[in-house]
Amino acid sequence: MTQADPADYGMNAERLAKIPNFFQSRYIDSGKLPCVTTLISRGGEIVHEAWRGTTHLDGKGERVGPDTVFRIYSMTKPITSLAAMMLIEQGDLRLDHPVSRYIPDFAETRVWAGGTPESYETAKPDREIEIRDLFLHTSGLTYGFLFQHEVDALYRREKIGEPFETLGEMCTRLASLPLVFSPGTRWNYGHSTDVLARVVEVVSGQELDDFFAEHIFGPLGMADTGFFVPEDKLHRLTACYQRNPLNGEVTLSDGAGPESKAYRARPKLLNGGGGLVSTPRDYLRFCQCLLNGGRLEGARLISPKTWEFMDRNHLPGGATIKAMGDRTFSEARMEGNGFGLGGSVTVDVAETMQPGSPGSFSWGGLANTFFWIDPMEDLIAIQMTQMIPSGCYPIRPQFQALVYAALDG
Repeated sequence: MTQADPADYGMNAERLAKIPNFFQSRYIDSGKLPCVTTLISRGGEIVHEAWRGTTHLDGKGERVGPDTVFRIYSMTKPITSLAAMMLIEQGDLRLDHPVSRYIPDFAETRVWAGGTPESYETAKPDREIEIRDLFLHTSGLTYGFLFQHEVDALYRREKIGEPFETLGEMCTRLASLPLVFSPGTRWNYGHSTDVLARVVEVVSGQELDDFFAEHIFGPLGMADTGFFVPEDKLHRLTACYQRNPLNGEVTLSDGAGPESKAYRARPKLLNGGGGLVSTPRDYLRFCQCLLNGGRLEGARLISPKTWEFMDRNHLPGGATIKAMGDRTFSEARMEGNGFGLGGSVTVDVAETMQPGSPGSFSWGGLANTFFWIDPMEDLIAIQMTQMIPSGCYPIRPQFQALVYAALDG
C-alpha cells in the first residue's frame, strides 16, 4: 500500500503530521500507552499512516509497524454482523426470525424478575429474542464484566465467555440464564453478537472461522486477520496491558509474540463478539469494502442497498443508545448515536459533542482499538493500541478531533 498526497484528497498534510506527535508526547513518552497506530483513508486512498511506540510498555520491545498484529476484541462484531447480512441477502435468514428457530434452547429463555444471584425469580418475556435483537444489542443478554446487574454476576459465576467450550455450548448455557430485560425494550451491551455468530454457523453449516476465511477474509485479502496467530507470524503480535480503573496501576494482560498466553493456536471458543486479531491495514480493507457499498477490488460481499440498510439507526423509534441504554457500557459515545446492524450510527452530531457526520458508522474494542466510516466525507479512520479497558484514556475523541481538523474540503 502506498500513501497518496493528502492535498489531492482534501486533507492538510501539516495537520495530519501532528496526529502521531500528539499521541507520542501525551501517551507514549509518558508511559501511559505502549504504542499508537493511526490510519486514515479518503477517497479510497491512504492519506495518513503512522506507527509510534513499541510492542512493550517499557519501550524495550520491537518497534510497531504496518505488520504489527493487534487484538481487536469487539471490532470483531461488525465482521460477524457482515457475515450474517450476507446470509440475509441470500434469503437464508431474516431479521424478524426468532433466534429459537436456529438455536431451540432460546425458546425457553426467561427474564430476571428479582432476587439475588443465589436466589432469584424469573418471568416470561414479552416476546422471544429475534435476530434483529442480536445485531442491535436489544436482546436482554449482557456481559459479566459490566458489574451493573445481578445477571452479570450470574454470568461471572457460570464463567460465560471463557474459552473452555464451543460457541454452541456457550449459547446453550446462555439460553438457560435469565435476560436482563424483555427483548426490544432496552439496549445493553453483551453476548448478542456471539449468539449471532452461532446463528451464522447453524445457517451456513460452517464453523465461524471457516466462514470468515472463505467468504470475507479470503475475498478481501485480509491475510493477517483471524482467531489466532500462526507460528510464523507470532513474533508480530504486540503485548496487551490493563489499567486498574481504581488506582491506575498497569499490569501485563497478555504478552507479546511467543510470550503470549493466548492466540497461539485455534481456540475452542470462536468468539464472534471479540475474538479476532488483525492489523490496521487489514481492517481498512474491511471498512473500505463497506464504504464502497460491499465491494473491494474484484470482491463483492453485499449489495450497496444492504450496506445502506446496515448504516441506519435501527433502534425503536429512532432512539439513541443513551435513551435506551441508561447506564450501560458502550464502545461508542452513547449521546447522539443510534445503532445500526453491527455498529453505532451517528444521528445527531451536536449531541455527540465532537466533530463528525450524520451516518458515520463506528465501533471499538476492549483494548482501545477504534474505527469509524464516514460516508459523507468518504473517509475511514482507524486507531489501534493495546490497553484495557477501552475508554481508560480519551484517545478516541482526541483522534476524531484531530482527523476532522485536518480536512481542507
